[in-house]
Amino acid sequence: MHSWLKHTHVSYVPGSVTSPLASRFIASLLDGFRLLGHSVQGTPDEHTDILLSTAPFDSPISWRESLLFTGRVRFKYSHNPTVFTVITVTPGQLQETLAYFEQALQKDPPDPADYTFPGLAADAYRVLYEQGRRGGPILSLERLLQARSKCIQVLLLVGEAEPLAVYHFDLVGAFARTDARDNPAFYEEIALKMVTRVSTHEITAHQVVGEPLSEEAWRAAQAPAAMLAAARQLDGRGFFTDTVHINALVNVPAVGDAVASQYSEGCFSTWDPDLNALVSTVTGSARPVSKGSINEDDLALITGVRIDGQGALVRHVLGKRNDPPSSEAVEMIGMDNRLPRIQIDWGGRQVEVPVIRSRLHGHRGISAYHADLVEFVPMDDPYFLYPVSCGTEAQARGVIETFARSQALQQPSDPRRVVFTILPTHGVLIVEKWVPDTKPFQTIWEYFDRGYLVLDSHVPQGPLAYIQEMDHAVLKPLYEWTELPG
Repeated sequence: MHSWLKHTHVSYVPGSVTSPLASRFIASLLDGFRLLGHSVQGTPDEHTDILLSTAPFDSPISWRESLLFTGRVRFKYSHNPTVFTVITVTPGQLQETLAYFEQALQKDPPDPADYTFPGLAADAYRVLYEQGRRGGPILSLERLLQARSKCIQVLLLVGEAEPLAVYHFDLVGAFARTDARDNPAFYEEIALKMVTRVSTHEITAHQVVGEPLSEEAWRAAQAPAAMLAAARQLDGRGFFTDTVHINALVNVPAVGDAVASQYSEGCFSTWDPDLNALVSTVTGSARPVSKGSINEDDLALITGVRIDGQGALVRHVLGKRNDPPSSEAVEMIGMDNRLPRIQIDWGGRQVEVPVIRSRLHGHRGISAYHADLVEFVPMDDPYFLYPVSCGTEAQARGVIETFARSQALQQPSDPRRVVFTILPTHGVLIVEKWVPDTKPFQTIWEYFDRGYLVLDSHVPQGPLAYIQEMDHAVLKPLYEWTELPG
């Protein structure tokens, strides 16, 4: 398990509908927390880290019943505990619902009538369709249940008399599963996944430093225009997925108090030798940002990491909007601190730059890669067993440690020009080295075109391996997450 897990306080507040299976499951889950040394509270208070509740599978609850929206008023705490909602479903119901979405997702364009469910917004079909096309029927179901329960962290409990499995749903579309069969540590594993979720925090307290860069210097630099061009190139290859708008899925008041009103999937950045900084896309949680068609106001300038690691150092540019960078800013520039710098020819002069030129993150998987040209560096085992979320201190730490182990990056002469890692349940992070006479990200998109790096719309949900077949290493998940439990 992760070394940085903290002691947590857990409290259970039943919803208006609680099945007998859910009641027994939650009682055993709370015992699992106790066995791991965590505190179980009778009533939530200022110390509570995790709030457990319940919701029905086949009908929506009102936002007034949701602890995510009303917990502060009901229990008078001033912080935001993480709410997990348990929803029970029988294997037959689950199979029937996934089959329904499977059929609906075959239609292109989608039929809005296929996605008409009580409690959802009129345009919810767009989100359910796009998410299902990206991650399969289970992702459509995930978004439906999140909207119905008015909760982001959902534990979908599959079973009848006894649990068969639990699916773990979150904001980025995870659906990792914990199986009960032949698993004496079933409840402890679920508790550890939940403790992992609340033991880390976002590191988006970015700090503005230095004098603003002049418009002339910004215009003279090559990276800003290259970022705009790369966005179109990558979007044309289907890399970016649509921004998820919460209000397009479900109508709730004051959504920004509980969760960002939208989040955009993916971010990217490239180093500019003239600016001696990383040019990055801005965050998509503050306002909608279409990563495939960005403009200059969608770019930020990152010069380093705060001493305390709680955010990036950002330099403003005169004449720009200057929104903060993507939530992955710390990991994108922080990995340079553990890697060598190299000398390159830049406009007829020698300049020192990080060994990584460009960084590309998206909610995609990689099904195969050419092992002679691309290096795969896996994250440490706990990240596959107990995943973390984007923009967090834990993910930044894990990413930095992972790329520090890259042979292709530690040895700049290594012929492999592209390196990637899988972020379990989340996506992929791909970086490219400096290649003469190329534009930023050109090596990556050319590797996509030539089949050296094969994109997959499904993100691995747990342990995996790549098996060498001819000149390619092909993904072999060690667990088939899309099969139904049991």
